[in-house]
Amino acid sequence: MTVIEKLKSGFTLLDGGMGTELQKLGLLPGELPESWNIKNPDAVTEIHKKYFAAGSDIVATNTFGANSLKFGDDLKNIISAAVKCAKNAAKEYSAEKPRFVGLDIGPLGKMLKPLGDLDFEEAVEIFAKTVKIGAECGVDLIMIETMNDAYETKAALIAAKENCNLPVFVTNVYDESGKLMTGADPLAMVAMLEGMGADALGLNCSLGPAQMKKIVAELLKYSSTPIIVKPNAGLPVVRNGKTEYDVSPAEFAAEMKEIANMGAAALGGCCGTNPEYIAALSNALNSAEFKEINPKNYTVVSSYTHGVVFESKPILIGERINPTGKKRFKQALIENDMPYILNEGVRQADAGVDILDVNVGLPEIDEAGFIGRTVCELQAITDLPLQIDSALPDALEKGLRLYNGKAMINSVNGKKDNMDAVFPLAAKYGGLVVALTLDESGIPTTAEERVKIAEKIILEAAKYGIAQKDIIIDPLAMAVSADGSAATETLKAVKLLSQKGIKTSLGVSNVSFGLPNRDFITSSFFTLALQNGLSAAIMNPHSAEMQKAYHCYLALTGRDEACADYIEFAGKIATATTLAVSDAKSEKSSAEGAKDAIIKGLKTDAAKKTAELLEVTEPMEVINNHIIPALDEVGRGFENKTIYLPQLLMSADAATAAFDEVKKRIKTAEGVKKEKIILATVRGDIHDIGKNIVKVLLENYGFEVLDLGRDVPPERVVEAATKNNVKLVGLSALMTTTVPAMEQTVALLKQKCPTVKTMVGGAVLTKDYAAAIGADFYGKTAMDSVRYAEQCFKIK
Repeated sequence: MTVIEKLKSGFTLLDGGMGTELQKLGLLPGELPESWNIKNPDAVTEIHKKYFAAGSDIVATNTFGANSLKFGDDLKNIISAAVKCAKNAAKEYSAEKPRFVGLDIGPLGKMLKPLGDLDFEEAVEIFAKTVKIGAECGVDLIMIETMNDAYETKAALIAAKENCNLPVFVTNVYDESGKLMTGADPLAMVAMLEGMGADALGLNCSLGPAQMKKIVAELLKYSSTPIIVKPNAGLPVVRNGKTEYDVSPAEFAAEMKEIANMGAAALGGCCGTNPEYIAALSNALNSAEFKEINPKNYTVVSSYTHGVVFESKPILIGERINPTGKKRFKQALIENDMPYILNEGVRQADAGVDILDVNVGLPEIDEAGFIGRTVCELQAITDLPLQIDSALPDALEKGLRLYNGKAMINSVNGKKDNMDAVFPLAAKYGGLVVALTLDESGIPTTAEERVKIAEKIILEAAKYGIAQKDIIIDPLAMAVSADGSAATETLKAVKLLSQKGIKTSLGVSNVSFGLPNRDFITSSFFTLALQNGLSAAIMNPHSAEMQKAYHCYLALTGRDEACADYIEFAGKIATATTLAVSDAKSEKSSAEGAKDAIIKGLKTDAAKKTAELLEVTEPMEVINNHIIPALDEVGRGFENKTIYLPQLLMSADAATAAFDEVKKRIKTAEGVKKEKIILATVRGDIHDIGKNIVKVLLENYGFEVLDLGRDVPPERVVEAATKNNVKLVGLSALMTTTVPAMEQTVALLKQKCPTVKTMVGGAVLTKDYAAAIGADFYGKTAMDSVRYAEQCFKIK
């Protein structure tokens, strides 16, 4: 029996925590758990045996943090020893039933660009080294887990798919609101991971089983892939000086039985769970009902935060990031004017589109290189999904590879060589493929012939494992100025395709080519297309006529509850002479523009507008009345979960650019003394993402941060606090195994520097747990740390 056969035939029982079990056996604070594979292999093997004895079908190797960043040249020895421990345990229990060994891969502990300094391809390469070694050692599957960033998840999955032929399981860390640290919701992760071919997906860590149920329900709603659930044993608490968890094995098993009955296929535990928990879960599953996963028929694209589902409400795709017929945009491409391109994206987002088309095709530029850069920079300032638009397969691949989510792919057509080039890309990276109804014979004149080409494309896509739900047909709008029947045939094709349950998209403006007042024709055609079942339109969102057509259609067809969207739209129209404002008319004052640029994360614009503002405004007034209020607005959005981490950090970067302009003008006498704060990731922990985020925000709020880095011993923290006479120290820890080092650091600070306040944060901490280890403050988010720092220094 293979892993996949097991996954489809009944419940698959996974193992529980490894780090907490090693701690019980003497793993020291700050000691790397993976080092025990070599130093104490018998202990590691014994833990695996206990999980197999408890009923586990699959155990994960003790390689959660095994990557070249941490172990360098010793990586192969660490992984080889880990796999040997797990396989020895499996061999002893394989007579009873098939037992499998999964290569455990955790996060790298560094943020990827543009939020951090790790290049995407570098991350892929680091993960690839681990995958290759594990595959060579004979593991049965790859288990990517505890990922809190969609982009890093994608890098790890690409590495696994490109470097082995093994099944790949992927689980992410969601918070109580059902989001990843960088903002992705369950639909976004399902769309991306299924599109890329993950064999099972789900969630682990951070939450207990009860808190996971809502997220599991969302995953099951959209996923056609088996769902994995690995909760913690509740929340950590300190009892009699020892770290324990507040959910018992019996309670854990009861909750997990409910999750199994919901439809989860693979179940296990994470932090705090031990063989006793897994044994209880195994018993509970004996009376649970296994449900085969049913294929879902949602047509979805996604960004790094959310998915867009093509259902009853037509989807708007902004067309303005495209050089065709746009002289100024062509100039921007040739001159490498990225701020202009980004502003086009922001303006269309503000106009209400659901997706942005991205086409940078010009003979004068390196299209593949430029589209990759454009995709990355656009995703840094907007969370809208993108449509990667190119006639060149290498440009499509570059954009798809670097895209954070499941993109639209524009386009494929009915020519065999074109399908042979595009469909392998869609199969590898995932995507919703726009299919044009033309082939070697050209564009058919009749609707029926176009439908035949559409059906041929759908059949060919199926050979690559691409379902009909991931194909959207463009039956091609043609100019009525050249052919009076062009519009009626296209509309007929839209209707025929819609009646067959096939999604449709059109570049609607083509219909009016060569005519005056094109928006009149285009908007009327748009309304007719919508009435015939059009699923999506590539359109100009700055056209008043197009917006009127869209909002009126939604209101008149019952797709706008209580006409709320129409009323809001009509209010905007009443206060504006036109939506199609020129660049000159849309220019904002320097004061408004600087704040707006910071909020939207437009670094170049923030610097430019701030410099203009400084010509007429005192530097400290710019800081206090423009930059800080912009940061506060973004911070409130982050706290209220209307803005997510990438946008928060991009706004912080834009604020830094604005501050740099202020520094050029400000007099020394005007300078305000900066309060010092020490930040450190505790001994044994190399994950400094959270610390680095806090650092960026504190610096933007005017604090001087002394960053001691990661894997910092308690003595060094105390030494730095004494030497620099600081009042506040921030400590970070991601892993359960490093929390004792945090407790030691807090205790030593209390002993040696009793006036120093300590704030702590990390995925494994809670407010009560932080208080139990003696910390003064627990920061759940980066903004919490800023607010506490302001409180400590009595700012505001």
